[in-house]
Order: sequence, then structure tokens, then C-alpha cells
Amino acid sequence: MENASKALIIAGAILLSILLISLGIYIFTQAQTVVNGSGMTQAEVKSFNDQFIKYERTSVKGSEVKSLIQEVNVNNKQDESLERQIELTGVAKEATSSSTSGDSTPTGGKTYSTANIKNTKTYTVEIQEYGSDGRITKISITANS
Repeated sequence: MENASKALIIAGAILLSILLISLGIYIFTQAQTVVNGSGMTQAEVKSFNDQFIKYERTSVKGSEVKSLIQEVNVNNKQDESLERQIELTGVAKEATSSSTSGDSTPTGGKTYSTANIKNTKTYTVEIQEYGSDGRITKISITANS
């Protein structure tokens, strides 16, 4: 009988040890995702990228390009930490502070103007760069001949 009670105590100690080790690994894994990047899961990165990838084509109407620029501007303004900024190159020019929507308080990062984009033209939109965590960081917009 004494051996059975010792066996139960040992089994309980082993289970408790496994539980503590599992908890430690879980906490370590969670801390690593925060340290290594933006803390975004793969699903969040995919969702983030999908809102811009839908425009990546060789024949994009000017109105769609304007929508893309507006989505980039919204993203850049909402990102106060400047970690998820997207840079536009090509025909999209950075907006000056006087041409923004009248806000006197700057928030977020770069904003781009849609003044150079003509609705009657077509453009090529190409994803140029991805960050180390898989997020889009640079998009090129060029006018088609």
C-alpha cells in the first residue's frame, strides 16, 4: 500500500512538472512573436496584404489606382508606431502638408496625392517589397503607354 501511495505522488509530481514546462514554452513562444516582429499572426499578415494585392495587375483603371492610394493613406495614418508604413513609388507623389484634408495635426506617416492619376488612363501596379514579417512595404505604380 505504501508503494502505491508513493507511485501516485510521483505521478502527480511528473504531471505538474509537464504542466509547468508547457506553460513556460507557451509564454516563451508568445514573447518571441512580439520581439521578432509586429506581433501579427500569419492570418493577420495575409489579411493586411490582401487589401493591397487585389490591385496588382498590368491594366488598372485610374479610379482603382486612386482607391489604392487612399487605402495606403488610411493605413499610413492609422499606424502611429510607423511599423506598417507602405511606400508608393512611380506616379504616386507624396502629398505636401497643405494639400491634405485640412487636418492641422499630423498623424501617422506618409500620405500620397492622387492629383497625378487620371481616370482615363491605365496603370501597372506592382508589389515591390515585403518586410521581414511578410507585410507589403513598397508598391510601384507606373502609367501604361
